[in-house]
Amino acid sequence: MIFSGRKMLIATKHKKEEVIAPLFFEELGIASFVLDDLDTDLFGTFTGEIEREGGPLDALRKKVEMAMSLADVDLIVASEGSFGPHPSLFFLPAADEMLLFVDKKNNLEIVAREISTDTNFSSAEVNSEEELLAFAEKALFPSHALILSVAHQQPPIFVKGITSQEQLLNTFYKLKTKNNSVNVQTDMRTLYNPTRMKTIEKACYKLIQNIKSTCPRCFNPGYNVSDVLDGLPCSLCGRRTKSILAHQYVCKKCGHLEKRYYPNLKLEEDPTFCDYCNP
Repeated sequence: MIFSGRKMLIATKHKKEEVIAPLFFEELGIASFVLDDLDTDLFGTFTGEIEREGGPLDALRKKVEMAMSLADVDLIVASEGSFGPHPSLFFLPAADEMLLFVDKKNNLEIVAREISTDTNFSSAEVNSEEELLAFAEKALFPSHALILSVAHQQPPIFVKGITSQEQLLNTFYKLKTKNNSVNVQTDMRTLYNPTRMKTIEKACYKLIQNIKSTCPRCFNPGYNVSDVLDGLPCSLCGRRTKSILAHQYVCKKCGHLEKRYYPNLKLEEDPTFCDYCNP
């Protein structure tokens, strides 16, 4: 393996190495390390003091660039999370975790993504202790930390990483003395959110499988799905449906292209999902 004997920098300040490092060592034999002075919050914070510019992949590449400028390393992994409505189940909140693996020595950039509805992501304006404690219970507090804030002040006030009821109530009443209401939100930083840590672990496992997947022609790592092709025929009328017919793979090094048909082990689609039979 081209990674033998090399060390990998995990670009994080929020303890993501706790799940990433063991998997990379067990699956690929890569030892990892972190930098104490690597401030990934410069590229965006969940509370909005620093807005993320561009998409998650842009943020990941910026993290990698900064990491390489601080350490003599050419093997790096970075993670970026986004939270909001699920892309297809709009009524459910979702966690969207993306991981980027970069090997500058071999000009490799490999990505993995995990979208999960298993998240406590939430926020609310609360006016009373009862409302606050009800929110905290639903948010899995105190195993998952909370943030209290007053955003309309200049500068806005944020108290993060609250992990005890005493701290929660003391902070709430302190902020409430000068404000009609206080904002409470889940702290989505990984070291304060075990549920998010599990989602990152799943994304990391996907990333490793992507790294292990090699081109059948040149054996370059990262031979993964580059496009999803629809057109699975309807079992009743035979017309093309929007269901997946094939996955397309392209090697970024030699350009080898391959289509793997029927990835869901279905040769035909049920007429229920046919726009002609069931318009």
